[in-house]
Formats: sequence, C-alpha cells, structure tokens
Amino acid sequence: MRAFIASSIGVTCAAVLALPLAVPAGAAPDTRTVPAESAGPVDVPGSTQSLPMWTLSAPSGRSTGDPTRAAAPEQGLPEREVHPFSLVGVVWDDANAELHGTVQVRTRATGTGAWSDWQDLETHNAEHSADPGTAERDSGTVRGSTAPLWVGDSDAVAVRVRPEAPDPQDRTGSVVPLPAGLRLELVDPGKDPQQLPATDTGTAVAAAGAVSAAGAQAATTADGRTAALSPSVLPALSKARSEAQGEAEAGLAPGAQPYIGPRPRIVTRKGWGADEKLRERKFVYTGKVKAAFIHHSATGNNYKCSQAPSVLRGIYRYHVKSSGWRDIGYNFAVDKCGNIYEGRAGGVTKAVLGAHTLGFNANSMGIAVLGTFTKSNPPAAAVNAVAKLTAWKLGLFGANPRGKVTLVSGGSNKYKKGKKAKLNVISGHRDGFATECPGARLYKKLGSARTSSAKLQGR
Repeated sequence: MRAFIASSIGVTCAAVLALPLAVPAGAAPDTRTVPAESAGPVDVPGSTQSLPMWTLSAPSGRSTGDPTRAAAPEQGLPEREVHPFSLVGVVWDDANAELHGTVQVRTRATGTGAWSDWQDLETHNAEHSADPGTAERDSGTVRGSTAPLWVGDSDAVAVRVRPEAPDPQDRTGSVVPLPAGLRLELVDPGKDPQQLPATDTGTAVAAAGAVSAAGAQAATTADGRTAALSPSVLPALSKARSEAQGEAEAGLAPGAQPYIGPRPRIVTRKGWGADEKLRERKFVYTGKVKAAFIHHSATGNNYKCSQAPSVLRGIYRYHVKSSGWRDIGYNFAVDKCGNIYEGRAGGVTKAVLGAHTLGFNANSMGIAVLGTFTKSNPPAAAVNAVAKLTAWKLGLFGANPRGKVTLVSGGSNKYKKGKKAKLNVISGHRDGFATECPGARLYKKLGSARTSSAKLQGR
C-alpha cells in the first residue's frame, strides 16, 4: 500500500517514563519505568508505550446495596504526560478472558493543550482474532485487547476501566473481576512515507504494471520482506485485463468467462508505510476465498482520508506489538473516501489467512472499513469501494457476490466448531459471530454492495 519511500525517521527508546500530572488522594504513585520496545534500526517508524494500570478506587457496596457484594475496584491511570501518540487501546494477559465493564480514555491534543471528553473503547474485541487451534492463536504471544481508538496527535492521557456491577437482583451471582495485567497501549504510527512526484505515465506506472498479478508481495526479498522496488500503488485495471490476468493465474482456458470484476486501485503495504520488520516473516495461506466478511475498525470517524495510512500503521502496530498477532488482522482496508489498502501480507490475489472473523478466517477474507458505523452512516464512497474490491477478489476465486456459501466454523459464539454455516458470500462480521460489527448502519448497506459487486462482475 504505497507509492512512496519509507521514512527513515523512527521513534525508539530503551524505556519510557510516564509522569502523572496528578495522583488521586490515597493512590500510590507509579514509580515503575515503563519499557518500550527494544531499540531497533533507525529506519523503523513509530513506537509503542505500554503502561501498566493500578487501582484507582476501593470497591464499594453502594452499587449493589450489599456491602458483602461490592463491585471489583476500578483500575486506570490519572492524567499524565507521555511521549506523542495517535492511537490508544487496552490489553490484558489472557486472550481468553472477557473484560466485563467499560474502558474510557481522555487525551490531550498536542500543541493546543485541549483535553477531550471521556471516550469509550470497544471492549468486545475477541471476535477479531485468529481461529482457535491455529498456530497464530496458540503462539503464546496473543493477549486480550479492546479495539484501538484513533485520537490524533496527543501528548497526555488518562484511562479508567470500570468493572461491571453485580446484578442486585441476583444474590447468587459472583463479582466478576477485571482481567489480570491491564495495560494502556499508546501507539505512535510514525511518519508518512515520502511521496514520489506524481505522474500518470512513465516509470512509476510502468513499474507498477510490471508487477505480476500475484500481488504486491510478489516483489519480496528472500526472507519474505517487501523489496525496495515493489510498487506503492497497484493501478486500476480494465475488466478485460483483470479477467485475462485471472485466467492466466487460474489456468483457465481463454474465453472461459470467469466473471472477474475490474481490479480497483490498491495502495500496497509499501504505500501506507508498513514496517515489514514488525510482522512474522513467513506468509500463511488458506484454501480459497469463498466469502468476504465486512467489518468496521471501531477506531472512530475522527480522521482525514490523508491520515488513513497513519491509522493503518497504528492498527498494524497495535495488532502485532500490543495484541501479539503475526500481522495486521484484516486482508484489506477501505477509508471513508473509498481508497483501498492492502492488509495482511502475502499477495493481494492470494488466499491469505487473516485474523478478522473468529471461527471463519479459513476460506475467507476480511475487509475493514476504517471508522465506527454503529450510529453513523458509512460514506457512499466506502460502500462502493467494498463492491469494487469484492467484485475483483471474489471473482478471482469464482464466487458470486449475490450467492450463498457454506463454511465450516472453527468455533465461535454463534456456530460451534465443526458446524456448517450457510452464509452470504458477502457477509457482515455479525453473520458469523454475535457482535455489533460492522455496525448497524454499515450492515444495512451490504445488500446494495452485493448487487453492485455482482454487476461489476458482469452477472
């Protein structure tokens, strides 16, 4: 995802010491030095601050009216200055533990000194992860996590995690504690890659067109890293050329009418500035791409389209360094202006195994629309981009966007492991898992996306 030169500016340090602006009465001051990532090469952009939380208030029986059944204590951090960051999330030790409660953050804008109101983080995020029993899930590095939130350039923060109060009507119910090892993750996505002079013809376009339809990751080094000369943008192709490339790769006879939509313009990982040293070196694939699961990133809508590469770098770093995944979870991302971005590494035409829809990552792809669409309508440009992307990518594998598909669950809260699920070829995340994702407003637009996608395939 890029047509740029990677920035040589990196933000690394051996340790981060976050100093509170104020400590509440009775709270022990935090004297711990918070480790950041170990120092790396100077060309590695971005950084992550990981701050352990402490108890902010003692439990009280007032929430239940019963002193013997007090809620678990609130945890968090008071207002404190930190190194600059733009994306925030909360993680904990056990990936299988649920956080029953609310997580809220306040941040201070760099330069203005203005503090935001308390903002909610989406706590139900376990459904965006690798399937149970896979090497990625069982790696020992995966942690529980909230969805990340994009807050823009900030230099101070406060966080509070409030546990769910016991039901006063249920005298037998036990108090559910907060997960162990709560930490606040502050992500600096680093600087944007430097854009090369814009050109419609010549060397840049020729270089991009020379890359095979196997995708951006075809141009890699021997160790699986993106090569310096790999393209920043894969240009849009006509339907005829997209079908010709698809036929060649699939070994189909000419004129087989594979119903492949025109390839849309795709910003590659290089284009959005992915630091390839963060992810695992090897690529992991699944059998085919039989379905597309649509998500919203739940990172909020307060970003400009020019900031989308930064948002992606923040999500990528949060997925890998904070959540312990092997790479960014989504196969593709779409911003609110309709720009399409390559996600998990392995080749944009390939069936890359993602970590986006718990139980249904096999034989599918995950597309995240950057933003939160529970109460906000998704822009038409974003919905149209989903249609264009699915028309092309599903077409490469012979899938009809208006069709149905039967997938075998790898285990979710909606379909037990091994159960067959008949789903739409273009489904929302909530179709495979009981979740709010992709937000009610985006979910309502999937019908029109299916129709448009099928038309683009020529069906």
